[in-house]
Amino acid sequence: MRASEDAGLRDRRRELLTGARGRVLEIGAGTGLNLPLYPEQGIVELVFTEPEEPMARRLDERAHARSPVPRVVRAPAEDLPFDDDSFDTVVSTLVLCTVGDQDAALREARRVLKDDGRLLFLEHVRADDAAGARRQDRWHRPWRAIGHGCNCNRATVPAIEKAGFRLEHVERGTVPKAPKIVRPLAVGVAVPA
Repeated sequence: MRASEDAGLRDRRRELLTGARGRVLEIGAGTGLNLPLYPEQGIVELVFTEPEEPMARRLDERAHARSPVPRVVRAPAEDLPFDDDSFDTVVSTLVLCTVGDQDAALREARRVLKDDGRLLFLEHVRADDAAGARRQDRWHRPWRAIGHGCNCNRATVPAIEKAGFRLEHVERGTVPKAPKIVRPLAVGVAVPA
């Protein structure tokens, strides 16, 4: 992903994260690539979840380099250990392709988000064109093995709406320097419906 990050993906993530405010939860934070991209103003608390122990350890290390230190919680996106209506912002960047149950993860994001909160997302998604979608379907099984559980053909934007969100803004684009099957990109903001 380094080539994609250097070719503009990091800038897209930074731009998206300028909308983070209040109590912020990032699901599936991985090793913390977003950590230095969060704005210094407007965030009261920053909480990261990551279920994979090796990634969570690296995330812990990176988190301790920031002040104030964000909280790192080892939990899957499908089973968040937080109260209902407890976050102002939920962030998902390149994680909804790998969660075991995307619908459950999105329901959990909706559950912990306040009624006036915002879901900020940047995800590679199912292609809009029929040929691209067929290519993703063909490559889905081998890509899951190559891409560490990544589902290249998930229709993530409709799933966000189905989970009780209204799309406030969605921008379609491409992941630069990525294989064709994971190139279609959706970046946006959704609010509770």
